[in-house]
Amino acid sequence: MNLQQLEYLLAVNKYRHFARAAEHCHVTQPTLSMMIKKLEEELNVLIFDRSIQPVEPTNIGRKLIEQAQTVLSEAAGMKDLVREEQVTVSGPLKIGVIPTLAPYLIPSFLPRFLHTHPGLQLKISEHTTEDLIKQLKVRHIDIGILVTPLNDRSVREIPLFYESFLVYTSDPSEKAYIIPEEIDPNDLWLLEEGHCFRSQVVNLCELKDQRQVAMQYQAGSFETLKRLVEEEKGITILPELATLHLNGRQKKLLKPFAPPQPVREVSLVIRKNFVRQRLVEILSTAILDNLPAQIQRENPGQRVDIY
Repeated sequence: MNLQQLEYLLAVNKYRHFARAAEHCHVTQPTLSMMIKKLEEELNVLIFDRSIQPVEPTNIGRKLIEQAQTVLSEAAGMKDLVREEQVTVSGPLKIGVIPTLAPYLIPSFLPRFLHTHPGLQLKISEHTTEDLIKQLKVRHIDIGILVTPLNDRSVREIPLFYESFLVYTSDPSEKAYIIPEEIDPNDLWLLEEGHCFRSQVVNLCELKDQRQVAMQYQAGSFETLKRLVEEEKGITILPELATLHLNGRQKKLLKPFAPPQPVREVSLVIRKNFVRQRLVEILSTAILDNLPAQIQRENPGQRVDIY
């Protein structure tokens, strides 16, 4: 048994097709098939059911695939240990970030970060919290920039900052503050299912039965929700970073919540066995050094849970 066989195993599981898996691994299909066959013979089990298309792992095959992911993850950690000891920061770095943070946070630190560390081969992707946690555990990403707490003991959370929730409303009332319980669900625009910010708004406004929300719109971004409000219809709730570049007219539509202000906690999330700690510290510093002055590094209010 060798690491190459385990990589072929994961490729077949991913593509559920030997030819496509071989193409991904840059080998011929006979070579890949032979290596997996040898692994099956060595273990005296059938890992894939080839009688159906697409191929499916057997019951024992699923367990072996999960173990292969762990073994390859630990093996890759040896290369990470070497990089950690190098004077310069270099090598691949895969960062995942949720869509409600990416457009406001990434541009603030990325240009300077890349200029300072040209040896990094950076790859950034956007996915929902649930998808990023799955990718983190199987090493498809190295670091997640997520809203926490996640209540997942298999990962480590490193809080970075806290941003306030703000109400964006078409109602020009004179009230200085908004109380969550006073928000009419029939006036509220929400993001689509899958976004953790939607879950936080539901928790904040105590919308246990989301059928209360009459104006549901499957919006994937805050920009759509803002436009809906600007057409003098309803309200939405925005995180502070999404409000920093509003024009003068738009800022008049913002209302703060009554103290203690609800906030979301933004953290770096890594695997517990992630060894490139210096890289985590460098990324954390780069983000914090480029934060707008008004964003708090300590919790100034009431942290809203995701779940």
